[in-house]
Amino acid sequence: MCDAAHMEPIRVCVYCGSNDGSSPAFAAGARQLGASLADRGIGVVFGGGSVGLMGVTADAAMRAGGEVIGVITEQLVGAEVAHRSLTRLEVVPTMHERKARLCDLAVGFIVLPGGFGTVDEFAEMLTWNQLGIVAKPVVLLDVAGYWGPLFEWMDAAVAAGFVRPAHRALAQRALSVDEAIAMATSPVPDTPHKWLDRDTTRTAC
Repeated sequence: MCDAAHMEPIRVCVYCGSNDGSSPAFAAGARQLGASLADRGIGVVFGGGSVGLMGVTADAAMRAGGEVIGVITEQLVGAEVAHRSLTRLEVVPTMHERKARLCDLAVGFIVLPGGFGTVDEFAEMLTWNQLGIVAKPVVLLDVAGYWGPLFEWMDAAVAAGFVRPAHRALAQRALSVDEAIAMATSPVPDTPHKWLDRDTTRTAC
């Protein structure tokens, strides 16, 4: 599992889509994030792809003189989507190893717009935080209101009794790049163990 210790230099993992999306605001947000991280001396860790918002973020950080580390699977390298102009590209056998390595390298996570893969990645990190496996902030950068419906679902999950309010707070929402970076490099919100309120009076089956 991933090491919770901070690495040097400080690095933030960026989760984002392998497509550009339908709004120019998505790519603009990715460029601003990549450049802003580099300007602050914060390294970028990402999925290693050259396409979509992944490539936009990495290219912006590299142009600004930042450190950019990509982690990609052998399968995706074979599909010729690997970014070949990074500070370092690490190739791993499986998606699980990719996720674990991204976590090892980063102090926190910023989530740009994306699809199923992006949601899968940040949801796993939220779960690891919820279970106490790691304590690293997860911040959704809500470019052009993209993540609004997801936050509505999270609030509905709290209302329905499936997510505790304290755990809902693990999914932080940023409305600007500066806010996202500040959240991702700060301590994770303090939360209780997931099973703290479990009914211990029930008789086991």
